[in-house]
Amino acid sequence: MRIQPLQALYFTQFLSAFADNMILFVIANLLRENGFSPAMLALVSISFFLPYIFLAPLVGPFADKHPKSFVLVIGNLIKAIGIVLLFVIDHSSILLLMLSYFTVGLGAVVYSPAKYGILPELTQNEDELFRANARIEGYTIIAILLGIGGGGAIASMTAPLVSSGICLLLYLLSLAMTFFIPRMQGNANIRYGTETRRFFADFTLLMKRPDTRFSLVGTGSFWMSSAVLRVALIAWIPIALGIDPESFSVSLILATISIGIIVGAFLAPKLIPLHQFTKSVNYGFGMFLVIALFPWIHVTAVAICLLLLVGFMGGAFIIPMNTILQEEGKKLVGSGKTIAIQNLVENTLMVIGSGIYYLVVYLGVSISGAIIGQGLLLLAFLLYLSNQRKKVHG
Repeated sequence: MRIQPLQALYFTQFLSAFADNMILFVIANLLRENGFSPAMLALVSISFFLPYIFLAPLVGPFADKHPKSFVLVIGNLIKAIGIVLLFVIDHSSILLLMLSYFTVGLGAVVYSPAKYGILPELTQNEDELFRANARIEGYTIIAILLGIGGGGAIASMTAPLVSSGICLLLYLLSLAMTFFIPRMQGNANIRYGTETRRFFADFTLLMKRPDTRFSLVGTGSFWMSSAVLRVALIAWIPIALGIDPESFSVSLILATISIGIIVGAFLAPKLIPLHQFTKSVNYGFGMFLVIALFPWIHVTAVAICLLLLVGFMGGAFIIPMNTILQEEGKKLVGSGKTIAIQNLVENTLMVIGSGIYYLVVYLGVSISGAIIGQGLLLLAFLLYLSNQRKKVHG
């Protein structure tokens, strides 16, 4: 039976995204087994974000220059190499663990533009393209949920090398699925030097416009908070709720944030009219207020409710800004370049947020205190966005 190209792409994306989310729990278990402090997970996470910053101007042109199905293979192959490193490195070396996760991040940044850029090549018209975009997003969301919940549970119930092997198998299966996607020629005339200069010119253009600048800063601050919270909560849940750190309950509880984000994202169009998208900042403030409650919570049911709430606020906060950024960015510089610029901003802020979190915990502040610190950093961005609202609508 021959698998249809679009269906193969959805499966490829699902398997790869599932493993992307599962591997964080594998790394967390390796750190715990080797006696590292919970703060070290933030340090290792930074290594995953760095390729997105350094390669942001190049990965879009790379995906356009070569057949995109070939680029998907390369991305998954690099991710698989990152996992293979886990089998051969000394797990007591934080630098080698960072190298492994950096390699997975390198594969992820190569893979990312191709999975969206290939959709127009596999669809016949705009209506088909719209449906394909919606489906690939749906598969990604399901993969994130199952990767955090189910993948985290698998990682907690198996030895790190076994769960590493499962991640490797998922990446290789994802790679195999790409061979059902036709290989269409890229644009061999693309020049990386020219495209890099154009990337920074496009970045400047989007940052000059009040609406796109507002959206870039807003979505960046959301993902910064999400990245730090995910790492912090892996350490916080066992301490605050008295749960065994190796229990799969940790990943299941953490997955409730993703469920909240999905609900918030679904309801966002009904809650916030697009012409008043800056009102999404109010949900950002709500997100901050819920985060500020975490140090005083020690009951699992209450923690789950708050995690759902912080996810809901986050979903409602990010979707209107994301929509405006994609719509206006498409007119100004094109969809692919807008995504590349958004990746640069978001991952730069994720590195900054994770670095601050690591430093705060390293200096002896409790995990709860560090979560409050992250909330205050989010608050600073929200106050800036509130100050920009008049310029956007001015």
